[in-house]
Amino acid sequence: MTSASAASPARPAARVVALGLALPLAAGASCVFAFAPFYAWPMAIVSLAILFATWTVSGSPRQAWLSGYAFGLGEFLAGVSWIYVSLHDFGGMPAILAAIAVFAFAAYLALFAAFAGWLAVRWGGSSRGRRLAVAAPAYVAFEWLRGTLFTGFPWLDTGTSQAPSSPLAGFAPWLGAYGVSLAVCGAAALLAGLVLSRAGARVRFHLLLALAALFLAGGLAALPQWTHPAGPAIRVALLQGNVAQEMKWREEVRTRTLLEYRRMILDANAKVVITPETALPAFLDQLPGDYVESLLEDAHLHGKDILLGTVERVVHGREYEYYNSLVRMTGGSTESYRKRHLVPFGEFIPPGFGWVLQILHIPMSDFSRGTSTQPAIAAGGTRFGVAICYEDMYGDEVIDSLPAAQVLVNVSNDAWFGHSLEPEQHLQASQMRALETGRWMVRATNTGVTAAIDERGRIVSRLPVYTQATLVADVVPRKGRTPYAYTGNLAALALVVALLVLSRRFRAR
Repeated sequence: MTSASAASPARPAARVVALGLALPLAAGASCVFAFAPFYAWPMAIVSLAILFATWTVSGSPRQAWLSGYAFGLGEFLAGVSWIYVSLHDFGGMPAILAAIAVFAFAAYLALFAAFAGWLAVRWGGSSRGRRLAVAAPAYVAFEWLRGTLFTGFPWLDTGTSQAPSSPLAGFAPWLGAYGVSLAVCGAAALLAGLVLSRAGARVRFHLLLALAALFLAGGLAALPQWTHPAGPAIRVALLQGNVAQEMKWREEVRTRTLLEYRRMILDANAKVVITPETALPAFLDQLPGDYVESLLEDAHLHGKDILLGTVERVVHGREYEYYNSLVRMTGGSTESYRKRHLVPFGEFIPPGFGWVLQILHIPMSDFSRGTSTQPAIAAGGTRFGVAICYEDMYGDEVIDSLPAAQVLVNVSNDAWFGHSLEPEQHLQASQMRALETGRWMVRATNTGVTAAIDERGRIVSRLPVYTQATLVADVVPRKGRTPYAYTGNLAALALVVALLVLSRRFRAR
């Protein structure tokens, strides 16, 4: 009797742990399947519904914080573990330190879902309905904060999981990715309420009707054509050199890389030829004169505009400033876009972290930022809005080139992350940018994914990863502006704040 009595209280405690921590941890990890390459977009709704359901039964804001933390930890350990590849395989960091760094980064990212849970229970009080009402806007508010704080890390933002085929992606031209995130979280809250509701059939019917109405509204939101063709299609050649990252900057392969890219450029039969980020392993001013002359001559003879991914350096007194650039080369003049949103520890070292360079061995890790306002690059009779590397994760920055830019271009080098989920996840972010802006997005990458995406976020054509090839696509320049191109993230954030205020007032009543 004594042993049985002592064991019985442990069983409810174990169930609480399983429900409050293990279940959200598994839900967070499974949320990764909503994103590319799986594109199982309903998983984002189901995973968040599980998280929100745990918040409704949490005994305190602290318990909800722990549940949210478990969810975030599961999502980011499963979703961005590819950072290990760049740190260890290419950065030279010892395996144990790289693993610790990845865990620490995921632990930091998990904080935002944790505080969303704390707020949902703190403001929601004891009512399940009020907690669900707070959960959706609170989650999006902290997701936006994650994408903003300390230069931001908006990777795996919930809205992107819906691109391009979910009905909820129809909100993207209106409210951007965070607006889609709010719709996903709203659907998750309604689903959780539908499953957990102890009310009668009438209340369940209303919840189901609201869920259906949300999806219908998303489908209807996708119908307006905010942008229109600005002229005939132009032929664009997207080069994928497939240069191994560990070999790229070695002297013994530098000449071969330069020659291979020159051959691909000269062979490209297109109006605009685009190379990947830092395709040429040399400073622009150090390229051999005859090499540059051959490119300019080809551009002049065949009417090409070459957009060359390279590194520029500018002398200031006795010091150099280095820029990760995309340079237009034609028979007459040059024009460049310089990357402005740099990757911490990859392209610049934050103040106080100089010691990291003693552990990491990453070439060209101290770039300068380009100016925040740079015009779209003219090429092929149209204008291209440029994003280098993960700059296309930031929708509110991509729209800075609008309405002048009629095509968007992303050049990247995702070889840093090996055979992982990262290249496909990055591709899906580009699909979301196309949806937000109503523009074609073309991507030239070193190892993949090189692709052409239409204004609806659909992949028109793509190359297999880790192959050397050229993708030729007929791209339609477009003019006009979506509502999101006017407001950026402000409209979605205003809606989030309004919902939080309303939920707070509802609690007071």
